[in-house]
Amino acid sequence: MRSKFDEQLAQLSRELAAMGALCEQAIAAAAKALLTRDLTLAEAAIQTEEEIDRKERDIEALCLKLLLQQQPVARDLRQISAALKMITDMERIGDQAADISEIISMAGISHLEDIAQIGDMARATIKMVTESVDAYGSGDTALAQAVIDYDDVVDDLFLKIRDALIAFIAAHPEQGQSAVDLLMIAKYFERIGDHAENIAEWVVFSVTGIHGT
Repeated sequence: MRSKFDEQLAQLSRELAAMGALCEQAIAAAAKALLTRDLTLAEAAIQTEEEIDRKERDIEALCLKLLLQQQPVARDLRQISAALKMITDMERIGDQAADISEIISMAGISHLEDIAQIGDMARATIKMVTESVDAYGSGDTALAQAVIDYDDVVDDLFLKIRDALIAFIAAHPEQGQSAVDLLMIAKYFERIGDHAENIAEWVVFSVTGIHGT
């Protein structure tokens, strides 16, 4: 019975890794759409968000099956409950990648020099999502803590972009709407980083039983 349960837990880790990969894919497509103005990529990010929603439902069903049909001990229970929390954050990441893509699709964003830093934010948030999910699969609390700490990098990038765009608006008021659109996009990336940090905190909880360290 335990071997079957262990296999189901392993399946849970695989499904979470797959959901994490979809989140990475959505963020990457949205970021590339921004940098290249490729609206096909923006649409791809929106479609990936729909796959993320389906994956969330599948994982939720698997977690409930494990809780109802098995009798998980404390560590197993923490792993399952952490997974349920993580998929909520991953679903929000998918939503925000889609939100970024919708702004790109509707707005006439001009090419600003500060856009490169938004690309840096995108890469940083992809790193956080990837490593937080990897930490769950391996039970690596040190990696999870590194993700938590790395959120400061994303926050710092957001502040730099915000300040640069405020200065840009002052110097080029005719391009104010483009700058505001970019600021909204940067804010969505910052929120994605917050969700990745949440995922990492749940990884720590799944191993140690302590949340919010």
